[in-house]
Amino acid sequence: MRHLLTLLIVVPLVAPIGLWCFPRRHVRAQQIYGLLASLVVFGLSLLLLRASPLDGNGFLARFNERLDWIPSVGIAYALGVDGISLFLVLLTTLLTPIAVLSSFRAVEQRVREYMASFLILEAAMLGAFLAVDMFLFFLFWEAMLVPMFVIIGVWGGPRRIYAALKFFLFTMVGSALMLVAILYLAWQHASLHGGQWSFDFFALRDVMLPYRTELWLFSAFTLSFAIKVPMWPLHTWLPDAHVEAPTAGSVILAAVLLKMGTYGFLRFSMGLFPYASFRAGPTIALLAVVGILYGALVAWKQSDVKKLVAYSSVSHLGFVMLGLVAADPRAIVGAILQMLNHGISTGALFLLVGVIYERRHTRRIDEFGGLASVMPMYAAVFLIVTLSSIGLPGTNGFVGEFFVLLGTFHSDMLPRAHWLTMAAALGVVLGAVYMLGMYLRMFFGPVRDPKNEGLKDLGAREILCFVPLVALIFAIGVLPSFLTRRMQDSVRMSCALYTERVIEMDEIRRTGGLDQAQSREERAGRLAAIAALAPQPGEGGPEPAGPAPAADLPPTVVEPGLQLDVQPAAPAPGLLMPVPLGTLPPRPGLPPQAPPPPEIVGPPGPPAVGPPQPMPLLPAPGGAP
Repeated sequence: MRHLLTLLIVVPLVAPIGLWCFPRRHVRAQQIYGLLASLVVFGLSLLLLRASPLDGNGFLARFNERLDWIPSVGIAYALGVDGISLFLVLLTTLLTPIAVLSSFRAVEQRVREYMASFLILEAAMLGAFLAVDMFLFFLFWEAMLVPMFVIIGVWGGPRRIYAALKFFLFTMVGSALMLVAILYLAWQHASLHGGQWSFDFFALRDVMLPYRTELWLFSAFTLSFAIKVPMWPLHTWLPDAHVEAPTAGSVILAAVLLKMGTYGFLRFSMGLFPYASFRAGPTIALLAVVGILYGALVAWKQSDVKKLVAYSSVSHLGFVMLGLVAADPRAIVGAILQMLNHGISTGALFLLVGVIYERRHTRRIDEFGGLASVMPMYAAVFLIVTLSSIGLPGTNGFVGEFFVLLGTFHSDMLPRAHWLTMAAALGVVLGAVYMLGMYLRMFFGPVRDPKNEGLKDLGAREILCFVPLVALIFAIGVLPSFLTRRMQDSVRMSCALYTERVIEMDEIRRTGGLDQAQSREERAGRLAAIAALAPQPGEGGPEPAGPAPAADLPPTVVEPGLQLDVQPAAPAPGLLMPVPLGTLPPRPGLPPQAPPPPEIVGPPGPPAVGPPQPMPLLPAPGGAP
């Protein structure tokens, strides 16, 4: 299907119009219509699983779409999907119909507006995952705020207005900073290309910036994404939003919207500003570990089961951020898996909390007890999801956390990575403590409250919501290779490019750094011209008996603040050369990879930072090295 990505966005965006064809009193018809519309989007998204070769950027070549939108300022309608975003798209399209179905009894007022909000929210989330134009991404990023604000503010709990405003204001602050950074980056691109503006992600990725400028832009992007994750200490909006949101809103908020932050950090913060990401990596890793432990300890002390699950999200997403900044292919694959696993397990937990709240209208743990004898099927599903959340082997939660911890332990990008891994592993233990403790108090022992004796077990509609989630818990836990083999090529290419550019920028800093922005094409042309003018052995007279002293070779100015010796000097002690993309094993269907850029070697001296070691790549399919 030629315009599949566009259909994924347009169908849920246009479908709400049909809701107004039903009279307001026909509530069930409106609910079924919203469910069918979301199921159509899910069916279309399954077509993305068809085999497709990757293009030179690691994206699925079959599904790329591009149309000049506002050519005068370089804005394009550009969509793409790769192994990193593929399963996040599928997670979104799967959980939206489940959330809609779970709302059939919980929401019976203003159903048209409720269903329209969910469908528009789905379109905005899919657009953010698929956009490869920075202006288009920001447009979808902001569009997500409005329907979620409405869902919390209209159908939420008693403090819904406070929670909705807090969610909106926190996110808007970060978004404003990110918009300034996007505009500055596009302006720098225009200054380097004769006034031609561009918001294309791949074009902006090739703009080389002075370190301080790159660090400021990286901070603006990362602050916006850290609020959305949320990372400690920017997490304070999350518990209020979860507690006050309706059940379906909590499911989408935890399962998909929070992943916008982790996905954005991986795609844009690390993709556009690799060197600043490398330098800030230890700080972000430390904050991630603090978030893991803090979220687990606070969840342990909660008496409200919904707030307990909310704080567990802070802890679980700390593992995702730790795996991303480790910049090891195994850790990044684990982080992507953990995004999916958290969406499945935590989404299921919020659905389970909604089930008991519909029956008892309370979420306090001490008001339950002995539910296993009253609601055995509900207790069995709750146990499976609990074990998945704590990472029991054989469930999806174990796979993601294992890859994150393994990759972080072997990371060459983080100092004291072993200690960070051990501290993060303590969060796994604490997760088991608070989750199993909650389950013990709710489901075992005698039925203490007479109100719990007549509670109904799961109905057919509720079972239908949980069947696909429970199936995925075991399927991913037993056969994770179905996911990893579809994402590993994109991850390997991204990691190789990231490592190469980190080492390249470290070399530039050692030789004086950049005084102003420049494009990689311009830089490569200058270096090629200098290499062509360098004297070759046997030209212009007899060869010298030995190398001339370094003082006799005046440096050639390549750019302000950067010098290149005419005769190559030996690398400084301890300096590691980049891992060129050309060393990656060939993969069927991929175009030939470009040769590595010219090597830049500076004068001997102590390095500005400790350069990273080359990272082991994931094995290619078929067992190739």
